[in-house]
Amino acid sequence: MMNFELPFIPERSVKPREKGVTMMMDKGLSYTEAKNFIEASGHLTDLVKFGFGTSYVTNDLQKKIDLYKDAGINPYFGGTLFEAFYARGKFEDYLRVLDKYKLDTAEISDGSIIINHDEKCNLINRMSKDRCVLSEVGSKDAGILISPAKWIKMMSTELQAGSWKVIAEGREAGNVGVFRPNGTAHTMLINRIIAKVAPEKILWEAPQKNQQVWFIKLFGAEVNLGNIGPHEMIPLECLRLGLRGDTFFDFMPSNYAERLKQVNDELDLEGDDDE
Repeated sequence: MMNFELPFIPERSVKPREKGVTMMMDKGLSYTEAKNFIEASGHLTDLVKFGFGTSYVTNDLQKKIDLYKDAGINPYFGGTLFEAFYARGKFEDYLRVLDKYKLDTAEISDGSIIINHDEKCNLINRMSKDRCVLSEVGSKDAGILISPAKWIKMMSTELQAGSWKVIAEGREAGNVGVFRPNGTAHTMLINRIIAKVAPEKILWEAPQKNQQVWFIKLFGAEVNLGNIGPHEMIPLECLRLGLRGDTFFDFMPSNYAERLKQVNDELDLEGDDDE
């Protein structure tokens, strides 16, 4: 859905898609705001996550779920809500809640609590028989460090158990999991992960612009990204397509990009001489 033609724009998969997925994080949009969001960015959005436990207190929850579904977007409850039910011994009640709201996508996580990993995989396997499951790997506690080997093992076994995608924890602030406290990527960790786990099976939580740029430069336009703010969907798509300065040259032919950079450098030098 482009408004005009432009060369050297990377191809994007169309919805429903398996890669290049974008997940928007709804942290409390009103019904009207959700309608406005869909009007502006629904065509770019694959998933909407009702962040953490917001679905418990959100007005017009069923209406919003239906609204997203009608727009071809898969809504689901954040993993923290699953953990809240599980920690209280209410897993079966959680399944009934998903059925009540007719949700065919669900997240299983253990970022705030500890779940035996075999048990987590059993839950994934069970839920994947009836709905699309995303499972999150990584802790929300910055003090809990997980070795690369353990990240790889957990992601691999959760995919084998039935997860459609594994979510790499980054939290809504982008400062834990695959990120350092200052928001920069754990490059070594990510490189170790993608050497063993297919990148198209991973959805990276990347709420910050610099993180989105980093992943696009590493994986290209078709990287899966999540925890995107509702007003950041169009800016993110422009990053994916090389239509912002941060990724402007990434999708042009190398000789073309090099020539443009050379011209820019020459213009900069002329400007310095004028001064």
